[in-house]
Amino acid sequence: MELEGVQRVGLTAALKGAKILRSYFGNVTHISQKGVIDLVTEADVNSEHAIIETIKGVFPDHSILAEESGLNDQTSPCQWIIDPLDGTTNYAHGVGLFAISIAFAMNQSIVFAIVLNPITQELFTATHGNGAMLNNQRINVSTTEKVSESLLVTGFPYNLKTAFDPLIKRFSNCLNAAQGVRRLGSAALDLCYVACGRFDGFWEQQLHPWDTAAGILIAREAGAVITDFSNRPFTIEKKEIVATNGHIHHEMLEILTI
Repeated sequence: MELEGVQRVGLTAALKGAKILRSYFGNVTHISQKGVIDLVTEADVNSEHAIIETIKGVFPDHSILAEESGLNDQTSPCQWIIDPLDGTTNYAHGVGLFAISIAFAMNQSIVFAIVLNPITQELFTATHGNGAMLNNQRINVSTTEKVSESLLVTGFPYNLKTAFDPLIKRFSNCLNAAQGVRRLGSAALDLCYVACGRFDGFWEQQLHPWDTAAGILIAREAGAVITDFSNRPFTIEKKEIVATNGHIHHEMLEILTI
């Protein structure tokens, strides 16, 4: 399948979603809870609707997996994996660290990805085999060789109380070992920031496919190594992820082993 049309439609969909998110930002009136700390706003829902409508208008037979509406049509070899607002808690509180994440897969292999922050207007993209870009400029992972010289990033799952002790143990280990640890609240941006060298490593657990699908292609195309905590190849169905610049990967795995 020609990817030029996919890229064009994906970008159009992301820009439409971004316009909606900007229009609600700072003016959210309806916030509901999918879980105790798992929020959803009218912006999530309307952004997702606009993205799906744009894609389906051109590719009506493609499968869609989206955070709010779930899986639509499992039969197509072409699938879009969509998070219309990654970082909803930030968004609901007026913090401008959030993103639209759109990945396109053929035969379960991700071949194109977009992550767009509507506030900073940073657009991360990647096509399989062609590298990763930030606003049309090539990006690469950092060259840091030791965790002690690294800036790391992580996130906590919405059900953190069910695995609180191992979460805190891993966080403590990394905090002790690294130059610093940050928590942005958006896995898609975390992966993109590893891709462009702002962070040297990222780890998280209890993730969903729409959290990582676009970000892992962007990070890999920028040179990142991505596995689970046991150093097995990462796929979007897995619940735990370690993404690094490659140089610190084995050291990170050792630190995360508890």
